Amino acid sequence: MRHKTNYNEEKSAKRFRNVFANIIISVMLVGVFALTYAGGVLNVFSSSGDGFAIYHGNTANKNVSLMINVYWGTEYIEPMLEVLEEKGAKCTFFVGGVWASKNEELLNKILEGGHELGNHGYNHKDHDKISEEKNKQEIYQTHEIVTALTGVEMNLFAPPSGAYNQTTLDIAKTYGYQTIMWTKDTIDWRDKDAKVIYDRAVDNPQNGDLILMHPTACTLEVFGDIIDFYLDKEFSVVTVSENIS
Repeated sequence: MRHKTNYNEEKSAKRFRNVFANIIISVMLVGVFALTYAGGVLNVFSSSGDGFAIYHGNTANKNVSLMINVYWGTEYIEPMLEVLEEKGAKCTFFVGGVWASKNEELLNKILEGGHELGNHGYNHKDHDKISEEKNKQEIYQTHEIVTALTGVEMNLFAPPSGAYNQTTLDIAKTYGYQTIMWTKDTIDWRDKDAKVIYDRAVDNPQNGDLILMHPTACTLEVFGDIIDFYLDKEFSVVTVSENIS
């Protein structure tokens, strides 16, 4: 009976934490929109005109990075983390705001594994097709949600679909973000073929490669093999921040 009581208490505590986190996020988002349309905080940032995107890391170092963009595929995140731990590799997960708001536990598991969180916008919009204000909202909302749930201040932004323009780059910079693209794209979200994904990920390996992936069943199938390929060639599999430094 004592064990059942403890279980119920833990379940109640977890439910309370989730409700509390949702309240914080809801209040925060209301504030973000209010400030935006009132011409407040979000509008004090001006475009510098010199923002730029990064397509590869420091080529002087024998590093590569696996970039996982996350809006779906939640069921594959923990297995990926297990593979990373087994291989002693590190990774950067670029998370969408909508996904992050529902996955506090996974966000913190990613961080506990020594991995990195990056910003992937809130609603997966093509940033080259939305207004300046929407660009600000997409980046700022996601930043605030992740900070509220983890305490982490992200500083890497991966534009959804790789879509951006100079406005996007400048806004990202004003928020303290570096805009990250990729060297290799596995296109695993479209081509659900493990061998094709593997071949794209390991083709012509170069120092500083940034390899784009998503949490899919086929990606998970070859995830460990991709890491092994680079480790066997004496590359270090590191976070994007370490790669570009």
